[in-house]
Amino acid sequence: MNPDVLIVGAGPVGLTMAAELTRYGLRVRIIDEAPEPTDKSKALVVWPRTLEHLDRLGLASTFVATGLKATHGRFFTGERELAQVALNTGDTPFPYALMIPQSETERLLDEHLASIGVTVDRSVTLTALSQDSTSVTATLTYADGRTEAVITPWLIGCDGAHSAVRHAVNAAFEGTTLPSDWVLADVHITGPVSTDTAELHLHADGILGIFPVSPTRFRVIANINHEGSKTADGQSPAEPTLSDIQGILDKRDKRGLRAVDPVWLSGFHINERKVADFRHGRVFLAGDAAHIHSPAGGQGMNTGMQDAFNLAWKLALVQRNLVAQQSSPLLLDSYNAERSPVAAKVLKGAGLLTRMATLDNALLRGLRNSFIHFITGFDFVQHALTDNITELAISYPESSLNGKGSAPDDTPKPGERAPIRTGETPVSTGDTPRFALYAEPGADAEQFIACFPQLLESKPRPPFEPGTICLVRPDGYVAFTADTNAWPQADAYMTNLIYGPQEKVHLSA
Repeated sequence: MNPDVLIVGAGPVGLTMAAELTRYGLRVRIIDEAPEPTDKSKALVVWPRTLEHLDRLGLASTFVATGLKATHGRFFTGERELAQVALNTGDTPFPYALMIPQSETERLLDEHLASIGVTVDRSVTLTALSQDSTSVTATLTYADGRTEAVITPWLIGCDGAHSAVRHAVNAAFEGTTLPSDWVLADVHITGPVSTDTAELHLHADGILGIFPVSPTRFRVIANINHEGSKTADGQSPAEPTLSDIQGILDKRDKRGLRAVDPVWLSGFHINERKVADFRHGRVFLAGDAAHIHSPAGGQGMNTGMQDAFNLAWKLALVQRNLVAQQSSPLLLDSYNAERSPVAAKVLKGAGLLTRMATLDNALLRGLRNSFIHFITGFDFVQHALTDNITELAISYPESSLNGKGSAPDDTPKPGERAPIRTGETPVSTGDTPRFALYAEPGADAEQFIACFPQLLESKPRPPFEPGTICLVRPDGYVAFTADTNAWPQADAYMTNLIYGPQEKVHLSA
């Protein structure tokens, strides 16, 4: 039987996409050209906002039990600590950076998919695709040379930086390769290094990052030449030796750390690239297929997984005919409109952090260090840094899905992440994407829910502020907020969402 959605790529993004779409009742097929899952650590951190999304899948506790909690980030120059950033002060059920190798992230998602009847088809490559107004035809090639034609309403490319899907839809991957060489090592370290802290050492020779993986295992990452001192030729630098890594530790960290028992050693270049549009008709791009960034900040995998959480509920509403055909463009086009700016911001921020950390000029390095030490002394800066690093600050302020209404200033605004209150069940945990109504119980709330039973939770939740009503999307972002006199506007919002633009009625009504 042909699937509702064909997902190409079974990394963290593709697996997340498959899990969400299956939860919402769609028939999913997921393929990957690799014969087996990765055994490399690769992406290392799952941020609180991603854990909040995983909580709707019922997987957050499993991830937390598997990973290691890092609660602080520290900046050093030589033996001097420049700054410390708390990662445990965000208003979230998961106030920490969860350090977990990508291989484990994929294992947990793969096991979850298997438990709900979805298995990755491996050693299968997408070799061609075409589409019309109703379907996509994908040509799949097996390792033994066999080919198969799959017809599906939707196809999602989650197949990484060298995406076959992206090439097939002729989406330009615009950007640059930074002219610097980098090394990465997963090693066991002995010496005075903390397992609850991510460290960044800013040395005259370059950057050194040390990140915990397990109680004795750490990720070491460093540039081995200054920005601009060598032009990257498109080939990865030679794999470093354990002696190379030890030499970097000796020079850029003065605590006498010893690296032993290497698990993974690699050289790499940093690419900063992004497609202009995440949607091409019935084909979507997500994760590294749509955007790749510097590893600074550890945002790449999380951004891709959140692409999946953003798209899945919208695609499920459309494919299951829970909204009218006229509403399809509003929902599906909002995926690019919302996620492309987020990816652009991550790309810009990670690139800026990388360039600042690899300054070649001694005067500029001194100014940078003084600025970091000074600015992180302010509480409001600390809070802003925490919310941005942990991705709790991600929002969609210009989204076409935002409704408008009058509400107190301290009420969550449309496009913002909705607060998560202690002990409260996450929004939309079931098998249908549902909005949550936050309002005082009563006849008005009951009547409103009765009008849209297919897309609203069956009972209202306590309001965020007295005298207000608020609608929260299935992915946990505010859709509409207003005072309790605005039930007609709330009704207009849901009507437009389900049935498409109505005459004389708009989402911004």
